[in-house]
Amino acid sequence: MQSTDVTSNDHRTPDASHPAPLNVQIVLFDGFDLLDAIAPYEVFLAAGDISAVPVHVELVSVDGARAVPCGVSGLRIPASAALVPRRGGIVLVPGAAGKLDGDGPDTVPQLLLRAAQTQLASAMREALDDPDVVVATVCGGSLILGMSNLLVGRHATTHHMGVELLSASGAFPVSGRVVDDGDLVTGGGVTSGLDVALYLLERELGADVALGVEKLLEYERRGTVWRHSPGNSSLPALTARELPAAAPPPAQDPADQSAASRFTGAWNVELKTPIGALQVVLQISLQNGTLQGWATQGDETVPFENLSLQSGCLCWTQQVTKPMRLTLKFSVTVDADAMTGTAKAGMLPASKLAGHRIVEANA
Repeated sequence: MQSTDVTSNDHRTPDASHPAPLNVQIVLFDGFDLLDAIAPYEVFLAAGDISAVPVHVELVSVDGARAVPCGVSGLRIPASAALVPRRGGIVLVPGAAGKLDGDGPDTVPQLLLRAAQTQLASAMREALDDPDVVVATVCGGSLILGMSNLLVGRHATTHHMGVELLSASGAFPVSGRVVDDGDLVTGGGVTSGLDVALYLLERELGADVALGVEKLLEYERRGTVWRHSPGNSSLPALTARELPAAAPPPAQDPADQSAASRFTGAWNVELKTPIGALQVVLQISLQNGTLQGWATQGDETVPFENLSLQSGCLCWTQQVTKPMRLTLKFSVTVDADAMTGTAKAGMLPASKLAGHRIVEANA
């Protein structure tokens, strides 16, 4: 296939002989997955040789032109320019490639989280606010948006290992290969980048262009495309309530007041998360034999949900919006006035929790 240089934009006035170009920006970040980015790049580049509409595709970064290391091998791919979120057209965010186990800096969750903490988050917010932009993601790219609080109430998909985290970020996960939620189009696992790009070609430039690229690349699209519209809101979506869950703990005897009372009171705890330590105050009380709790971090106070007591451990889930929107699952134990435990959100590594009971000074 012939390779041509691409430019960042075309300022010609569209007319019958010079239709407006389709601009595609594929955003690279440190640790990105190579296939997530290069497969769509190849598809869009090929479309430029087939379509009557010019297709301008480029690799960009929020930091401007630079050599960006991909995950695992560290191979550096040049980004030719800075991302322009309000240019119009398509902005595509790939996922990350790295280790799946552990909590080191080269794991996939950590790479995605670091990307979400860059200017990429604000840039993607701008892109989603622009009616002339379609935001697309491949694999873990949707998790970057989720970690940036940009998918609340949106239908999306991701790699099957990240579905729980996608739900924890406030999105509605859908078990489709490609999920079309209007100005947001997301893809599943790594190879879905081909299907996302081909679907976008069909949607934006027509079926003939998409089929022409399929023939050129000798690739046939696979999987299900889920499209959101007012008329299909009842289509099966894999929501948080439907996610596979561990077996519920055995019921705690409500008459066992002594076990529950060990947790009551106010607690100063430190939660060591991948993005730094958070200082949290927990308030736990026993009302009519039932444990209740609230957590305060900064100016946000949220209640405990699904509170249960089993084998000396207090477990609950908790919705938080700062520093990002997540559903956390806590499990803690106490020893006198000391509390220890963990908090976990989806595929993110478990965060350690430690603290002490707040004891009021004697009058």
